[in-house]
Amino acid sequence: MNTMESLQGSFLLATPQMPDPRFREQVVYLCSHDESGAMGLVVNQPSIYSLAEICKGAHIEIGEGDWPFVYLGGPVEAEVGFFLYSDDYVLENSMAVGKGVRLSRDPQILHDIANGLGPQHYLFLLGYAGWAPGQLEAELGVNGWLILPAEKSILFETPDQEKWQKAALQFGIDIALFSDQIGAA
Repeated sequence: MNTMESLQGSFLLATPQMPDPRFREQVVYLCSHDESGAMGLVVNQPSIYSLAEICKGAHIEIGEGDWPFVYLGGPVEAEVGFFLYSDDYVLENSMAVGKGVRLSRDPQILHDIANGLGPQHYLFLLGYAGWAPGQLEAELGVNGWLILPAEKSILFETPDQEKWQKAALQFGIDIALFSDQIGAA
């Protein structure tokens, strides 16, 4: 890329200046970013459905217990599922997207999770957020997003309602007060 290096593996935090109301107080984990555009997953918007319901719908037997919620990963292709997970789990059909984080659409992960063999940490998301070439850079130019290094603990271990503020606070930023300063930590 000519003007900006790749932001893959970063968090995008929607600022109060975000013009698109669908992304209000959202945290996006950026999975790809290059000259052809960008793709990310909203990681703090759980749906009302659990992963157990996805397993049952796919005729995968599961055990009893608490199953995590399915996340609404973004407005594009909302019927397509993605796994964002810790790299302690190895799967051939996956890609590294950040430090210690991998991405896959392989349904084998669902089978392995149901059998207790999946990754230690994971999110299952439906849909994604996508940007055409130059679109994300334009949104950054009007302070729609704050770019921060992604942290696995925020991604996988922080309660969803705290991710937006906690991701910014770890860099001393009160995102609710973020205004006219362009920033990347």
